[in-house]
Amino acid sequence: MWMLFFPTCGLIVGTQSTPTVTSQLQMEANAILNSGWWNVYDARFIIRDRCNWKAITCNEAGSIIAIDISNDDYEEVAWGNEFQTRNLSNLNLSCFNNLETLVIWSVKLHGTIPKEIGHLSKLTHLDLSGNYLKGELPPELWLLKNLTFLYLSYNRFKGEIPSSLGNLKQLQELDISHNNIQGSIPLELGFLKNLTILDLSYNRFKGEIPSSLGNLKQLQQLNISHNNIQGSIPHELRFLKILSTLDLSHNRLNGNLPIFLSNLTQLEYLDISHNFLIGSLPSNRFPYNNNLLSMDLSHNLISGQIPSYIDYIYNLNLSNNNLTGTIPQSLCDVNYVDISYNCLEGPIPNCPGLYTTNSENYDVCPFNQFQPWSPHKKNNKLKHIVVIVIPILIILVIVFLLLVCLNRHHDSSEKLHGNSTKTKNGDMFCIWNYDGKIAYDDIIKATEDFDMRYCIGTGAYGSVYKAQLPCGKVVALKKLHGYEAEVPSFDESFRNEVRILSEIKHRHIVKLYGFCLHKRIMFLIYQYMERGSLFSVLYDDVEAVEFKWRKRVNTVKGVAFALSYLHHDCTAPIVHRDVSTSNILLNSEWQASVSDFGTARLLQYDSSNRTIVSGTIGYIAPELAYTMAVNEKCDVYSFGVVTLETLVGRHPGDLLSSLQSTSTRSVKLRQVLDQRLPLPNNDIVIRDIIHVSLVAFACLNGNPRSRPTMKRVSQSFVTELTPFSIPLSEISVEQLMSEELKALFYIGNS
Repeated sequence: MWMLFFPTCGLIVGTQSTPTVTSQLQMEANAILNSGWWNVYDARFIIRDRCNWKAITCNEAGSIIAIDISNDDYEEVAWGNEFQTRNLSNLNLSCFNNLETLVIWSVKLHGTIPKEIGHLSKLTHLDLSGNYLKGELPPELWLLKNLTFLYLSYNRFKGEIPSSLGNLKQLQELDISHNNIQGSIPLELGFLKNLTILDLSYNRFKGEIPSSLGNLKQLQQLNISHNNIQGSIPHELRFLKILSTLDLSHNRLNGNLPIFLSNLTQLEYLDISHNFLIGSLPSNRFPYNNNLLSMDLSHNLISGQIPSYIDYIYNLNLSNNNLTGTIPQSLCDVNYVDISYNCLEGPIPNCPGLYTTNSENYDVCPFNQFQPWSPHKKNNKLKHIVVIVIPILIILVIVFLLLVCLNRHHDSSEKLHGNSTKTKNGDMFCIWNYDGKIAYDDIIKATEDFDMRYCIGTGAYGSVYKAQLPCGKVVALKKLHGYEAEVPSFDESFRNEVRILSEIKHRHIVKLYGFCLHKRIMFLIYQYMERGSLFSVLYDDVEAVEFKWRKRVNTVKGVAFALSYLHHDCTAPIVHRDVSTSNILLNSEWQASVSDFGTARLLQYDSSNRTIVSGTIGYIAPELAYTMAVNEKCDVYSFGVVTLETLVGRHPGDLLSSLQSTSTRSVKLRQVLDQRLPLPNNDIVIRDIIHVSLVAFACLNGNPRSRPTMKRVSQSFVTELTPFSIPLSEISVEQLMSEELKALFYIGNS
């Protein structure tokens, strides 16, 4: 580690005096020596070896082309003292004529940006984020004509954005978030035609959003949240065709809810919450496009009804508005929806996977109760009649449909296989899918009697086959081999999986389409997951790179929602007992489903729930080494391992075994994250990674009682969080295990 000292003396290479330096290399060496940033008395400090320092890169002539210092680069050379002040103005920037990259990131740097910054004509990458820099942004920044990346976030800059920044025509990413910048957003930013990321969030901007931003046709991320912006959302933003993230939340925007957002077909994350927008939700198509994963329209003045048709979306927040009418059944297609603090009436649809924060929505009935909203007392009598009659009619219809379905299945089974389809000697035979048209003969034909050419994997309980049915549906078949069927444990596992999956339904639990449990042949028919297991994705370098941070965060959330459903929403709580990356499957859209319920167990709270230990080594809760008692907290621990493995990119066994070490606890989170992926620069993604990391370590607590429930974990994922200002670069493993951060993210053990 680099020792941290600040000498006050200035030195010149090879001399005790200060003659004029004519050589470019001497100028650079003197600038380093006189900066006071390095401890020249340290034995490792050899100025002539500066091109070999980790923080410095030189060209073939030995001239410095890159200075890259971050908070974990304290090695090889003595760098600063954390108790003394490092000032940016102490480094004579005008000496570095060939400098292309200047990164001084999160090292507690003080001072202002000197006007000499304009001399760095070759500079392409400037990152001074995560420091204590103050003052105004110098107009000389416009002289950096080759600049492509400018990051100044998480500092203390004030004043206004110089309009001259509009001259940086090569700029691709601009991030000055989390400062005290005031004034209006200059319209000249609309001249930056190559800009892909623009982040102005967490400042004090006022005025309106300039319509010139509609010229940024290459923009992918636009974040102006947490400012004092007024006026309406300019229609010119409809030209941002490839925009994936739009965050205008926590401002003072007014006017109608912008319908033109439907033109932004690549939009994935939309947050325009905490404003004063009016209007109603579109009735023809909602949300605005098929790519939206998260939409937050909360804390506005939106009125009207919730559309009866809703496309798939992962998270939808409509709380704190003026919505009226009934709650449509289509909300069952939303993974999480918050409709609290509205004026809605009628029952909430009772369907698995629907998460609503409705405890404070006094105008919405609890689940499974038909108590319509009654603003006018004169209609109470009629409504009481409806409350009594409608449930009775619904129950009668459901009973009738069940009888018809049972009779249909019985008749079709008899017709297909005669006596072999009857329940005899424990045999079960029932094949169906979403349209009720799968037949046994179709399965045999599609796999050519389970030919090995269709085999896509082999596990502990049999082989898995891929088959395309005559209707075009692709399914996965898990078949128990003949000799394995003689083993009671395998037979029991298959039957247990049928029992569990036949009774549960959830977006993030693999679908069981059918089964055949006969002593001559046993197979299960599942939903086919194109990308295979989470394990296979993480350990394939090509797929792992494609498996970006947002997808990983959403995978963890999906698994959390599934386990919360099993533990808290089923009639009898279900413990999976084998949560691992091998048993989490991903479809073509990277959506996760929990699979393999062969060892799952229904909890009976009036018994000890003691059983033989089952599960995958490396994921089993430590308490099972000395007790056989199975409960939900065993799954919680396994989930923690899976979560950490998803972030790290490999099984975190070494990290877990060394957590008690002081050196391990001081390790920064960014050092343990999967190095195959670049660190994110989007605030939302950074916050999500920190959040998921906190969840992982909370679930890995050695004391089962100190672990959070999966319900608490899933609730934390859908709770609106307060702004989080600690940079990712400063988060350590020790902080992730602290109670303070857990409380900040609403993670507890209750």
